[in-house]
Amino acid sequence: MIFYSLTIWDLALLVLRLGILVPVVIHVLLTKRDVGASIGWIGVTVLMPLTGGILYLMFGINRVHRRARRMAGQHPWRSRTMSSQWRCDEKGAFAPLGSMVGKLTGRPLLGGNAIEPMHDGDAVYPRMLAAINAAERSVLLCSYIFRADSIGRQFCDALIKAHGRGVEVRVLVDGVGSGYFNCGVARILHRAGVPVGQFMHSMLPWRMPFINMRDHKKILVTDGLTGFMGGLNIGEENIAASHPAHLVSDTHFQIRGPVVHQLSEAFARDWAFTMGEELTADTFFPPQPCCGEMPSRIVTAGPDMDLEKIEYTMLQAFTMARHSIRLMTPYFLPDDRFLTELELASLRGIEVDIVVPAHSNHTLLDWARAANLPRFLDSGCRIWMARPPFNHSKLMVVDRHWSFVGSSNLDVRSLRLNFEINLETYDDALAGALDDFIASHRHIRLTHHDLDRRPFPRKLRDAAARLMLPYL
Repeated sequence: MIFYSLTIWDLALLVLRLGILVPVVIHVLLTKRDVGASIGWIGVTVLMPLTGGILYLMFGINRVHRRARRMAGQHPWRSRTMSSQWRCDEKGAFAPLGSMVGKLTGRPLLGGNAIEPMHDGDAVYPRMLAAINAAERSVLLCSYIFRADSIGRQFCDALIKAHGRGVEVRVLVDGVGSGYFNCGVARILHRAGVPVGQFMHSMLPWRMPFINMRDHKKILVTDGLTGFMGGLNIGEENIAASHPAHLVSDTHFQIRGPVVHQLSEAFARDWAFTMGEELTADTFFPPQPCCGEMPSRIVTAGPDMDLEKIEYTMLQAFTMARHSIRLMTPYFLPDDRFLTELELASLRGIEVDIVVPAHSNHTLLDWARAANLPRFLDSGCRIWMARPPFNHSKLMVVDRHWSFVGSSNLDVRSLRLNFEINLETYDDALAGALDDFIASHRHIRLTHHDLDRRPFPRKLRDAAARLMLPYL
């Protein structure tokens, strides 16, 4: 018989392996909700304790959620968005949805709002610039992409002038979307003395895990009374008149009324998270007048205390549908839970129309999407391809009554990783207009035949791309 004796180095290595493996397994078991992710992290750490432990330390721990828990309830401005003066209840068939979203978000449904949809930068940017130029007290601006091109510099000039005349200006750009190594607008605004923050931006290696969690919101609020939000970034590619090489169409919304408080609150949360400054003054949260009759509410989501709230709202809306569900999104890569609810809606006789671009600005996402569509077609959902230009709008309408719009795409990144903001509104006129807009982009209907006639190499490529769905 051969006996092996452990040397002191073998024992040290064993202790090191166990010292890494045991804490990782305990943390995974106690904190991870997804069984597949839990098994994956434990498996990687068992096979490669040192490498797996380092990877888990960098990418597996949701420090954003932990920080959000510490900050929860510390914001004095939150009570300003809970005004009972404009609270209202949805009285019709969507009453259960209104009640559920209120409990989910902690925000009341507010009446007295006026919401106007606008399309493309040619129409939207002049309105936004005019609002900034007319501001007398405050300007809050958040954008995922804020380019230092000709239109971006117009916004910078307007913000600098507002700051110069004594307006309280705060600008927040994403640390990756607006330039990780070189953010031109942040540099321009900082030199002019305008308070500007870069969301989760750091060149330090131990902060690199945050590179996957982006602030995808687009918010503008002037004087605390007029708001803009939707899917529109700030860049020349959104202006048809500038004849960009790759024109991007989009939909944005101008908002007036009590729900603007909730829009300001969403900005204030991200600003406090990034810069540590609380925006509490009446300058940012003035009394709100009644401006219309649209009951509305802001819904935010992100890998913090708002985890999956936008997706939960959509899933509940699917169950409320009695006639139709219309979706328009630039990227359509939902998870199985989302897919199943849409399938069930279609199988019970609901008209489900999904409009996506024939070609988006991310080819890999188009490949993965193609492999993900057969199940929708099998259940009777109708998939439509919109002709160019590439449309970046994110719209959802149920029964031509309830609409849900904002920054969130219908993919795992938006629904799980990004910080997003949407607006729900219970109004027939707005929902009807958006429903008609979606219908106007139903250019080419996708069929099983279209998917089946793809050459085998393309099918293989698309199926392989689909495996990256959680990371796209």
